[in-house]
Amino acid sequence: MNAESPITGVVLAGGKASRMGGQDKGLMVLNGKPLWRHVADSLHTQVHQVIINANRNLETYRASGLPVLADTLPDFPGPLAGMLSVMQQTADEWFLFCPCDTPFIPDALAARLAAKRHQAAVVWVHDGERDHPAIVLVHRSLAPLIADYLAKGERRVMVFMRQAGGHSVDFSDMKSAFRNINTLEDLQHNEDKS
Repeated sequence: MNAESPITGVVLAGGKASRMGGQDKGLMVLNGKPLWRHVADSLHTQVHQVIINANRNLETYRASGLPVLADTLPDFPGPLAGMLSVMQQTADEWFLFCPCDTPFIPDALAARLAAKRHQAAVVWVHDGERDHPAIVLVHRSLAPLIADYLAKGERRVMVFMRQAGGHSVDFSDMKSAFRNINTLEDLQHNEDKS
């Protein structure tokens, strides 16, 4: 694992968005901009390149000019499937994954995760109260382990990250940066509050 390798940022926008009434969560608009774009814009200043993982409305995402990679597994099996799919379709070494419903991620996200990984192949955000296992810096060496885990029917991201020997990184000083937009009510509540 080369700790100095460039990091590729990935916006995870491939979920079912069941709490958004099935609408494509990444395309929901907050303060005049789609949720996915808030995440991509923040990542853009922190990483080597930005990729979108999406399974619906692919042409809409591709119109951004960014690479768009769909899941290689059927039926929206969750964030780990999106992570695995990106690793299978790119040759990069380190990936910073962020869900499209976290539009307020901090500018120091990549640097802090990278500085605190301490040889681990995976580290994720802890906001002082809870883990955010889908806001995660992952090395591609974990791809075969993710594939095996998913093949067994497992989907729980946090369980996998711990099994893989990862650890959380403290972001308790930036807790509000990791609030999620899960419902239409969340979207309305956070309008003009970025």
